[in-house]
Amino acid sequence: MSLIYDQIALEIAANPAQVAAAVALLDEGATVPFISRYRKEVTGGLDDTQLRKLQERLVYLREMQERRDAIIKSIKEQDKLTPVLEQQIRAALTKTELEDLYLPYKLKRRTKAQIAREAGLQPLADALFADPSLVPEVLADQYINEEFAVTDVKAALDGAKHILIEQFSEDAALLGRLRDYFWQRAQLFSELVPGKELEGSKYRDYFSFSEALEKIPSHRAMALFRARKEGILQLKVDLPEPPEGTTAPEQHPCESLIASFWNIRHQGRAADNWLQEVVRWTWRVRLQTHLQTDFLTQIRERAEEEAIAVFARNIKDLLLAAPAGKKVTIGLDPGLRTGVKLSVVDGTGQVLDHGAIFPTAPLFKVKVASETLLRLCQRYKVELISIGNGTASRETDQFVAALIKAHPELGLKRVIVNEAGASVYSASELAALEFPDLDVTIRGAVSIARRLQDPLSELVKIQPESIGVGQYQHDVSQVKLSRSLDGVVEDCVNAVGVDVNTASVPLLKRVSGLSQTLVNNIIDYRNTHGVFKSRNDLKKVPRFGDKTFEQAAGFLRILESDNPLDASAVHPESYGIVSAIAKKNKRDIRSIIGDSNFLKSLRAQDYVTAEFGLPTITDILLELDKPGRDPRPEFKTAELKEGVEKISDLQPGMILEGTVSNVTNFGAFVDVGVHQDGLVHISALSEKFISSPHDVVKAGDIVKVKVLEIDLDRKRIAMTMRLNSDLPAAGKNNKGSGVVQKPGKDDERRKKDFAAIAQNKRQEGTMAALFAQALQDKKK
Repeated sequence: MSLIYDQIALEIAANPAQVAAAVALLDEGATVPFISRYRKEVTGGLDDTQLRKLQERLVYLREMQERRDAIIKSIKEQDKLTPVLEQQIRAALTKTELEDLYLPYKLKRRTKAQIAREAGLQPLADALFADPSLVPEVLADQYINEEFAVTDVKAALDGAKHILIEQFSEDAALLGRLRDYFWQRAQLFSELVPGKELEGSKYRDYFSFSEALEKIPSHRAMALFRARKEGILQLKVDLPEPPEGTTAPEQHPCESLIASFWNIRHQGRAADNWLQEVVRWTWRVRLQTHLQTDFLTQIRERAEEEAIAVFARNIKDLLLAAPAGKKVTIGLDPGLRTGVKLSVVDGTGQVLDHGAIFPTAPLFKVKVASETLLRLCQRYKVELISIGNGTASRETDQFVAALIKAHPELGLKRVIVNEAGASVYSASELAALEFPDLDVTIRGAVSIARRLQDPLSELVKIQPESIGVGQYQHDVSQVKLSRSLDGVVEDCVNAVGVDVNTASVPLLKRVSGLSQTLVNNIIDYRNTHGVFKSRNDLKKVPRFGDKTFEQAAGFLRILESDNPLDASAVHPESYGIVSAIAKKNKRDIRSIIGDSNFLKSLRAQDYVTAEFGLPTITDILLELDKPGRDPRPEFKTAELKEGVEKISDLQPGMILEGTVSNVTNFGAFVDVGVHQDGLVHISALSEKFISSPHDVVKAGDIVKVKVLEIDLDRKRIAMTMRLNSDLPAAGKNNKGSGVVQKPGKDDERRKKDFAAIAQNKRQEGTMAALFAQALQDKKK
């Protein structure tokens, strides 16, 4: 385990002692949110990001250790385990390296090399390899054996060749060198499958494409793999052709490396040509295909990991978006033929009223719709109107804006919200249980209203994969994606905290330490006995034992409790510390909560005990200063420009305000209210060089952008956040823009990335779907 601790410590920028402490807590059943919040002294302050990485790598390395032990056992049973080999196996750092070492000893079907050994050809192979001055044909004549089908000299030499090929190709040290050499120099090549020009037109930028393995970004790799899956492209990994005008080497560079490794040189000796043929076959027949497959797998896995990481970051930003708060809200789910579905919900999210209005085409019942909406706003004292950003959202927004302008006394505020996943929730079993008497479309309006009030509480009801803020999420491992996103949701829910007396089942399920059974028991207790009066009441819930209480209590809030600490993030195990602070300063606990001047005058070191260290005391003082503080930002919305409602309304040079809807590795998509999000390429996000778009923006941010280009045919919008710079757009004249720019390095990069994102589907939530012109499919 010490080797595992050392390796993980290096990867998460910690020390082995911190890793060992965290592993011990995880093995005892502690959750990541609990460890990161309440066990900082034990882990030395590891945060949730480090702990999630630690947890992930721990699973991988433990699986690897099990595999290591199994390999050692297998080789030992074959009586072939040497001290040196065992040391190499125990020192292997990756599963690939481990499998390379095991390759010669792995039980496999009878190979041509094994058959040749059984025919007694091993001495022939060894002799020619050891002494190339021997004449192969003369020596091979001594090994003709009719009984084993070695009928002539050629058959004997072929058998010896297969023996050496297997020996060469299964050497772990050679494989390691070839991998390093190949990875540093090889490129990923793609070419069009003949006859697929029209079917694969969206991939035309990749019909003849290559890029270095080390440099190819994840989104481009994922686009290539999708095209291969669809039968449009063929992919291969190989070294680039020599520069034009230079002479190609006689041997492939990897063949030269193999020959050098085995000290095989052409010196005019009798067996030199035969040995060179062995080297050529070793590479072309055995290792080239093997390494190509390995590297394609490696590139895909790396791209998947990055895509999952991007999705996870965006989900976190969405879940922790600013809540509008407990205000009476009308949710509007825009539509055309079927009308605009509406639902009125109170400050706690309970449905007060619902219906449908038809203020837009084709019916245009504007007067009736205005009267209906006005009546509902007056009757329920509505403060906010939440408008889904789907079909007819801008038309609906205009209609609501006119109503607000005509009735300023209502004090209404309208907000367009991202409705991604609302339809998934509406048709879910959970929604059916929550609203058995409501139509599916009305449930969508309820969700749209609630996600404005509290995005976290509403979005947690939807499978994270259905919230479209990723790139290529349907192409990655769904198991890995689900595991990663579940961790993100758990961290977000516990960072904010949960009111146990009002929380829904999906929200409670994400609380540290709570299982589905315990959540059901909490709901049953709440329904039977009424609201919880204190955190100690949680112990009355069946199966809510001491361990569960330890893990969950700090994240469950009891706002109605007589003990004010029950409404805070102070863990019950630390209540004694707060009592000691109050007693020492002759104050009442209630009086010190929120008293910033008093709390800032305290020295955290004065209250450190053997059980509670400085990090915990510091956290307690911060919590007392702002009890139950919400880590989410203050609520604000983008001011959309009037008269700009569709893509044709845009003009180059326009400066608009919008909301970041999605962040990928190549840039950020911004919703400016024209039904098609524009792309701010990474090169246009900042005046300074940045390595990742996440360094500048996150999903939900309100930003100002300048329109660079509009491509009406392909429904693409290029934007920049470098408002004071004349950033060139992506090269050629685009229909609808009338702008001709001279392409530069940024242009070429942007051009490639536009091609990559064009492969994403609308259901995945990225605006690549816009470029693929699939928006209408999603809306339907």
